[in-house]
Amino acid sequence: MNSFDTPFRIVALVPAAGIGARASDARPDQTPKQYRHIAGRPMLLHAVQALLSDPRIEQVRVVTAPHDLLAQGLLADLPRTLCCPVGGAERSDTVLNGLEQAGLARHDWVLVHDAARPGLPKEALARLIDACLENGVGGLLAMPVADTIKYADQTGCVDRTVDRAHLWAAQTPQMFRVGLLIDALRKAKQAGQLLTDEAQAMELAGYQPLLVPGSGRNAKVTWPDDFEWVGSWL
Repeated sequence: MNSFDTPFRIVALVPAAGIGARASDARPDQTPKQYRHIAGRPMLLHAVQALLSDPRIEQVRVVTAPHDLLAQGLLADLPRTLCCPVGGAERSDTVLNGLEQAGLARHDWVLVHDAARPGLPKEALARLIDACLENGVGGLLAMPVADTIKYADQTGCVDRTVDRAHLWAAQTPQMFRVGLLIDALRKAKQAGQLLTDEAQAMELAGYQPLLVPGSGRNAKVTWPDDFEWVGSWL
């Protein structure tokens, strides 16, 4: 059976329960990263609107911390958008909680997208959806590594240079069948495996996610200086 034999839904999930500690620049109000303004608007708003640009995405579910009161008002006027206050301690917990609450069928598709990637181009999003629907399991946007990569030793000095020929920098969205991703996240949690993205859970479950060329504009806002340079072209 291929992905077109059974009707399916495509939804997006944005984990937004963290505080973005690495992006902190000692702001006294401790505003979570996803709500800080970039190019005149909260970063989370940019990320959600980027997902809404593809009409195939039926709904965007923003998963926040249980006591977060900001997202509901911020996203209230957006179509096809729902706030879900079921976030967990880790990103993988937030994604799993959001999926388990969503009431989706196992053969439906979910795109998990970072709230800290406000510049997702419409063309890259469409490219990912097209490729994953053909692939059947799923994949992620990613960029071939262009920089020379150094492996550090315990003293902070170069141990060796890493061959970058087969290295890709993972981006989001990452798109997978809902049932497969839930199973993979549960299995990783039971094993005590700390995950940095959804593709890693799928890899540990024995799958090989498809790498789909992303975009330099889909950069992740991670450090304090990132707000300025990402905002300059948004």
